[in-house]
Amino acid sequence: DLIELCWDGQTVGDKAITRAISLLRHTVENLSDGAVRLETITKVGFRLVCDVAEVELEAVHAESDAAALPAPPISRTAQIWRGLARCRRAGWAAALLPIAAGVLYVLLKLSDSGPTAIAGIGATRGGVSVVVLPFRNYSADKEQEFFSDGMTEEITSALAKVPGLNVVSRTSAFQFKGANRDMRSIGRALGASHLIEGSVRKEGNALRITAQLVKAADGRELWSETYDRELKGVFALQEEIATAIASELRVPLGLKAGRSLVANRTTDIDSYQDYLRAAALVRGRGPLEPGGPLTQASELLEQVVARDPDYAPAWAMLSQAYGLTPHFAAALQYGSNEELRGLAASFYSKADKAAESASRLDPDSPETLIALAWMSRVHRRYAEEENLYRRALAIDPGNPHALHYYGTMLAHVGRSSEAIELRRRLRAIEPFTDHYNRMTAQILWEGGKNDEALAILNGMPTTPSTQIAMAEILASMGRYPAAADALELAQGLFEPEPLRQAVQLLRTAPSKTSLSGGPPLKGRLSFVYLYVQAPEHAIAYSESVVDAGVYSSVYPGFLWAPSLGPLRASERFKSLVRELRLVEYWRERGWADACRPVGESDFECI
Repeated sequence: DLIELCWDGQTVGDKAITRAISLLRHTVENLSDGAVRLETITKVGFRLVCDVAEVELEAVHAESDAAALPAPPISRTAQIWRGLARCRRAGWAAALLPIAAGVLYVLLKLSDSGPTAIAGIGATRGGVSVVVLPFRNYSADKEQEFFSDGMTEEITSALAKVPGLNVVSRTSAFQFKGANRDMRSIGRALGASHLIEGSVRKEGNALRITAQLVKAADGRELWSETYDRELKGVFALQEEIATAIASELRVPLGLKAGRSLVANRTTDIDSYQDYLRAAALVRGRGPLEPGGPLTQASELLEQVVARDPDYAPAWAMLSQAYGLTPHFAAALQYGSNEELRGLAASFYSKADKAAESASRLDPDSPETLIALAWMSRVHRRYAEEENLYRRALAIDPGNPHALHYYGTMLAHVGRSSEAIELRRRLRAIEPFTDHYNRMTAQILWEGGKNDEALAILNGMPTTPSTQIAMAEILASMGRYPAAADALELAQGLFEPEPLRQAVQLLRTAPSKTSLSGGPPLKGRLSFVYLYVQAPEHAIAYSESVVDAGVYSSVYPGFLWAPSLGPLRASERFKSLVRELRLVEYWRERGWADACRPVGESDFECI
């Protein structure tokens, strides 16, 4: 029904539907300020839900922060929601598939009356906002995909340095990789007034890059150029393309004397290609370390800095790869504390040295500052970490990695309300990045916003990481059977036997259950203990991680989730947060939402 109504009989796949539903959810939440939601009904379809007596929608106001996004104007689509949002709390006011499809049709088709609310998400009022879509790989060798992706990211980074040019959806743009591109629809989805697309063909040392600038409102091509260069001229070519686009948009470069748009240059082209390969591996990291993508990236980057020890971007990325490896270690789930402690000591030492090298070579690079900030968290220097993120965002206000990590840092120290504000800002400019959205949902849950968190997760693909987040939220709401069903779908993230044990325990909730038989659950699975009247086992995992020195792996949900309220009043919890050095941070920067000082030396949490 959805395909027939919304795509006029065209052949589309599940990804197109998922992307459209995700866009619809995002728009519904934006326009109704969370009052109206689109809920998935498994194997049935979707329904619109609103739980307020009456809603009057107004323009979404921007944050007072100077770097926040301006509010979009109310469009005809928003006017429709004025009517839809008037409903009563008596039961779940629901409209099943036909209404969801009809609203989706309106959102996708009704664009002839000016910019919609979707288009305003990332756009500057009356200004220019651009998104760089993934460049297509036209090389004979399909393994060169890393190179075309790298060109996309490098040109995006170059354009982000142009003052007055709003570069949006730097990571969300990759959700449209390989898709049939309707530029007007993509522009609306990503909140961009202009789009850049292109292709890369690399054969030996010969390089051809074609780039086009398109106006999103009507899909009209404004500028196009094909460049044929030798591979050794790739950095000058990136600069040339970015400069040409800025010129076409009539945006002055505004660079200080001696500065360029493309800073991460090296004279060794092989090193640069290895750097791009490593970047792709770091993006694809997962809980398989050492031996997984982060390890492979580290090995490549070690060769790069050996060949070119003055290549700052490689040092910054190497620090991140080293520093994240213990955080994604298989030993967190299955290993001993001794194994984890040795792993952390080795990798953190190497990460510190790599970050110091990056800082010596390029101290004002956002990538360097983010690498230094992560190591500050590793060493429990949270005020220093916060300062570094602020510096990175002062240089590049829309940097999604800085916004992401800063938001997780605020969640880690218990400043949930501030973390939520930052996550919403990130979601406004990066609406389709799964990793960001999953973390945003978890932080919303920690702040007590269950429905909003579930709405985000429901709009995402079904993956093991999404399902365990869903299980945690549902369990905290007392929906234990649904939580167990979601957890059962987290296969691939955990070994089969611990996962089976966790699901079995959760199906007994909220009854007190005997925990004999099998080793204790570790990692994220230990959340199950909170709901079978064994909270001391849940905090035991966090204590073991702290004992191993992997402080950054203490999951914020095990500190600040609503379900942990009674445990937060215990001396055991207070000892844990003292060991994490959170109290020192709180006294300097402000207390966690759930904690307050008692006298000069004590505190309490609820």
